[in-house]
Amino acid sequence: MPRVNKVLSFCFLRNMASASAQCLPSEIICSICQDTFTDPATIRCGHRFCTPCLCLLWEDAPAVTCCPVCKAVSPKMDLKSIILAKKHIHSTGNSVISQLPGSAKQMCGTHQVIKLYFCEADKSLLCLFCSCSAGHATHEHYSVMQIAEHCREHLLMQMKSIWKKKQENQRNIKKVTNIFRAWEGFINLRLVMIRAEYPKVCQYLQEEKQKHLEMLAIEGTVIFQRLNRNVARMIHMGKLLRKIYEELKEMCLKADVDMLQGVEDTMKRSQLMQLYIPQPLDPQLSTWTITGMLERLNSFRVYITLDGKIRNCHVPLIEALRCLQCSPVYRDVPWDPARPENTPTWGAQTFTAGKHYWEVNVGNACDWAVGLCKESWTSRTDMLLNSEDIFLLLCVSKDGHFSLFSTFPFLPHYIQRPQGYIGVFLDYECGMISFINVARGSLICNFLSRSFSFPLRPFIWCGPK
Repeated sequence: MPRVNKVLSFCFLRNMASASAQCLPSEIICSICQDTFTDPATIRCGHRFCTPCLCLLWEDAPAVTCCPVCKAVSPKMDLKSIILAKKHIHSTGNSVISQLPGSAKQMCGTHQVIKLYFCEADKSLLCLFCSCSAGHATHEHYSVMQIAEHCREHLLMQMKSIWKKKQENQRNIKKVTNIFRAWEGFINLRLVMIRAEYPKVCQYLQEEKQKHLEMLAIEGTVIFQRLNRNVARMIHMGKLLRKIYEELKEMCLKADVDMLQGVEDTMKRSQLMQLYIPQPLDPQLSTWTITGMLERLNSFRVYITLDGKIRNCHVPLIEALRCLQCSPVYRDVPWDPARPENTPTWGAQTFTAGKHYWEVNVGNACDWAVGLCKESWTSRTDMLLNSEDIFLLLCVSKDGHFSLFSTFPFLPHYIQRPQGYIGVFLDYECGMISFINVARGSLICNFLSRSFSFPLRPFIWCGPK
């Protein structure tokens, strides 16, 4: 019975190949690559193209993309959702058998008939008679059409994976490029802040100051170069990912025999390349202890008490921090302003003159904000990250990484995350607010040359541990 079924299958496929070879409908031809569709997709104007062709054509296209045929405006597609669209190529009549070239590699040298079966055991093509021979009778056999379709599905899955890595790499390039462009300005600002701190200490610290500035400049240059190399590596990887993507696309379009001969090597290289995708650099400067700074600041020590009567539960600043985290853990948690972790705390004291220093214990909290705000903010409910007259140091966690920011204006600080106690120093007359890493005795950042003409009140918020 199996032998009779194979004979019937052979006759059916031979007749099918002969019929489909006579006509190739234009409806299944992609106008970009001029070949049969691979994972076809229809855009807004109604024209259909290969999804890989559109991926490559529109990758570097401007914001407004057009149909390659009629030039009608069509929005960029969600390539991640259509890359696995059902393939219609075989249902339209272009069978796999009709793609086979009339070459010797598809003909059995012994029986002079077409090899229509694939032996899973030794990865070879067989004709009907060879598949029934003693050497292959116990092996599992599949039709060339069946195994080729299975292989194409794996190729399409690999193309999807490659394209996702390509898009991730492009996002990483944009992220690091933004840091790279602003890095020199950040280093210059950091140098200004460090220079402003040292004149307050004794003259014997001049040598330490010079060493600190030199090492900061060297470290800044080294990280700048690393950022540059990081961007270059990701750009290079983007080109390699595109190349392997095009190879996978070409492999999909090959005849069954040619595809089966080279698909294993291409798939291995594709999988290996995805293991070595460069990740964006997260730059962090070292922290340097400033000798005598804590001793000097402690001479202005005050102890802040909290005002339990001020319960401003609707400060949008905390919700803005949640958005800044962009973490699924926080995105899926309903926003409840009345929860304790969403409620900021205000100090009972206000300051209108003098020098004052206090410390706030943030412990191991992942997200927190400490500093000073204009007194009038205690009665308002519209505080945002870019609001004026708020002088805060913010710590935000995202995917296990911690970032520091200061407001106002909103600026990132690429230094190590402080834990435990955060020192806050206010020099009202000089218009200066400094934030101190107490555990290391180092400067985090400071606000310079501000002019205060209003009462300032301490602000404290600590998120979940």
